[in-house]
Amino acid sequence: MKRIAIDMDEVIADFNTKHLRLFNEQYNEQLTVHDLQGTRLRLLRPHLKNEIIGYLKDPSFFRDLDVMANSQEVIKQLSEQYEIYITTAAMEYPTSFAAKYEWLKEHFSFLSDMNFVFCGDKSIIRADYLIDDNVRHFEHFAGQGILFHAPHNVNEHAEIRVHNWLEIRDYFLR
Repeated sequence: MKRIAIDMDEVIADFNTKHLRLFNEQYNEQLTVHDLQGTRLRLLRPHLKNEIIGYLKDPSFFRDLDVMANSQEVIKQLSEQYEIYITTAAMEYPTSFAAKYEWLKEHFSFLSDMNFVFCGDKSIIRADYLIDDNVRHFEHFAGQGILFHAPHNVNEHAEIRVHNWLEIRDYFLR
């Protein structure tokens, strides 16, 4: 059975919506996801970089993110024909471990805990495919990288790019 490794943030968990909401509330701004095209919030407001990254260091930040549309249904379908692993570069924000684990248990309870991989460098993942929103994770990955479209990666090139979970379903279950 082939393996699919799937990133968490901005692939199955809607990171940007909460991040922008917290920022806009605190700094009385009206930034939208459209403003993040080709960039990241910390680059749009470099003078507030530490504060923006500070949200991610809050142990509860990742606990209540929205689930990306159709991800649960499609991953459940894929799990009938593929081994599925959720791989998150949690070492970037170690305080996120508990919240991310609880979030996965709540929203993807049909997957085994043993299929949740908290790591730093995803090149250690042995899978046939990696679905991720960051092309940097494909650089040393031995399998096929599949770029999940996100505002920050609109200018990135990838051999395969998908825009949503229905496209992923079509790619794997055609």
